[in-house]
Amino acid sequence: MSCYKGKYHDELIANANYIGTPGKGILAADESTGTMGKRLSSINVENVESNRQAFRELLFTTPGALQHLSGVILFEETLYQKTAAGKPFVELLKEGGVLPGIKVDRGVVELPGTNGETTTQGLDDLDQRCHKYYSAGARFAKWRAVLKIGPTEPSQLSINENANGLARYAIICQKNGLVPIVEPEILVDGPHDINKCADVTERVLAAVYKALNDNHVLLEGTLLKPNMVTPGSDSSKVAPEVVAEHTVCALQRTMPAAVPAVVFLSGGQSEEEATVNLNAMNKLKGKKPWSLTFSFGRALQQSTLKAWAGKPENVKNAQAAFLARCKANSEATLGTYQGGGALSEGASESLHVKDYKY
Repeated sequence: MSCYKGKYHDELIANANYIGTPGKGILAADESTGTMGKRLSSINVENVESNRQAFRELLFTTPGALQHLSGVILFEETLYQKTAAGKPFVELLKEGGVLPGIKVDRGVVELPGTNGETTTQGLDDLDQRCHKYYSAGARFAKWRAVLKIGPTEPSQLSINENANGLARYAIICQKNGLVPIVEPEILVDGPHDINKCADVTERVLAAVYKALNDNHVLLEGTLLKPNMVTPGSDSSKVAPEVVAEHTVCALQRTMPAAVPAVVFLSGGQSEEEATVNLNAMNKLKGKKPWSLTFSFGRALQQSTLKAWAGKPENVKNAQAAFLARCKANSEATLGTYQGGGALSEGASESLHVKDYKY
């Protein structure tokens, strides 16, 4: 295969490897304005830019937190925001050794001819936007494709459409200097067992890597953000060790060793559940040629949001909750998490939202 060999070749590889550093992971703070509104309404805080800025500043300025992170995914609004003291968020993150990233997809729309399956929008002007985001300081990007498990889903049409969309996005990002996070999320919704999830995950990942190869994507300059292999939301839970075995096996069967890291999404698991499952994967013996880390949104923020409640006097307590989650997940990437990260309110509550959109 002839891979991308443009001017950003070495930079892409270096940044992808840096983001995948064991002991570190990604904070996904890329909620759209609408989704951030839902988060804020849950704590009775108005969805205005000043409140969105205040919460993100709380996260980014938490003492000691950035040492556990290698990247932060930003929404476009956040990429250009500053702290209350006037320092651009991008500068703040870079000074803390964290690469700024950017969400570049435009959300999902229904895929005609399917049973409610979806495809992701945003390719039309992606080239120009990636150029602009790189100039603004972003060094990686994220694009979410969404697939679902049902009696006949995902259809081959849905798998192919989403794989090809991810591949087109990835090569456009690399042309513009952004490491693409490839995210084919298989929703947890449904009564299926873990074996069904494993089967679908393998089919989807195989198609994704075929499409990436067809589009000459430089795999060494990419990251994979998949779902963990778990039973459906309406099925009985299994032990973390079982999740670890099925997830790592699915990756071994489909994911090239050239890719430096897997940055798992939490997929509506509770904060603690996502951490414990990640820890079990890193404790698992066997071939793992990629580092296994995290790219968590809700699973890093939920207890922090509750502790903050929009009140300035709660900032220190909220930052303590955020630091606890960052530290717990940092340890999980090394397989050394011993528990204790679930002390804050909300860390063990399910974050599942059916047919999750943002």
